[in-house]
Amino acid sequence: MNVLISGGSGFLGCALTRSFLEDGHNVFILTRGSRVPAGAEAVKWDGRSVNGWGALVNEMDVAIHLAGKTLASWPWSRAAKQAFLDSRIFPGLALARAIREAARRPKVFIQASGINHYGLRGGPADETTPPGEDFLAQLTVKWEDATSSIEELGVRRVVTRSAVVLGRGGGLLGLMALPVRMFVGGPLGSGRQAMPWIHIADWVRAVRHLIADEGAQGAYNLIAPTPTSNAEFNKTLAGVLRRPYWFPAPAFLLRNVLGEMSVLILEGRFAQPKRLTESGFVFQFPGPREALTDLLG
Repeated sequence: MNVLISGGSGFLGCALTRSFLEDGHNVFILTRGSRVPAGAEAVKWDGRSVNGWGALVNEMDVAIHLAGKTLASWPWSRAAKQAFLDSRIFPGLALARAIREAARRPKVFIQASGINHYGLRGGPADETTPPGEDFLAQLTVKWEDATSSIEELGVRRVVTRSAVVLGRGGGLLGLMALPVRMFVGGPLGSGRQAMPWIHIADWVRAVRHLIADEGAQGAYNLIAPTPTSNAEFNKTLAGVLRRPYWFPAPAFLLRNVLGEMSVLILEGRFAQPKRLTESGFVFQFPGPREALTDLLG
């Protein structure tokens, strides 16, 4: 199987690429640089046009759009927020154009998105919940819309709305664990807000599951099935690292330091992987203790 990935040199892309390579598949990574996981082939692109690579789509069985500037980029200036949008939308439009112009199209297209699609406030959400109106929710709406035209071409399109992905050597886990390691761990703000997460192994398995399932189409929440508050997650993290859990970080202080970016840790609604579990997917790490023990214990 030939797989084309945008954003394949990032934390998630590397994990997914290694999984494909281990199973003997060929992986082509659209990149502005040249550093990709060993065994994958780097394909130069500018993230905006199909020049120099568009014809490659004719040979692909699967195309995956993961590209996007990380939201953990401080501060959230006007320019940074525009970069969050541009780095997701323009690559998506370019991929959609390449597939539209291809004589032979991929069988499935995976569109990355975020669990904050449903907004930062409200009751429990699943894939039928309408999008929120805040910046993060509307970012996911525009990200997803950039490739929606692919469905009109007869290509099966799956939208993966992912929670925070926990893994070694990348992502946010190291930063999240730092206060706990320094003996100042505790809830952030009230601690009652949702802490959406998924283990990297389950994330990779879920994406592979949705590619293999020919009936999978539309939006799927990639989030652990155990609803976890910020306080519960940090208390579990402290227990796994054998550190005290006692210092709450005041919300006003985090807002003053992080500005608008503080919504990533101070707000959030609980969501469920309803369609993913209904499709027969079984989580290897359903709860935070199993996941954090595997990664940090």
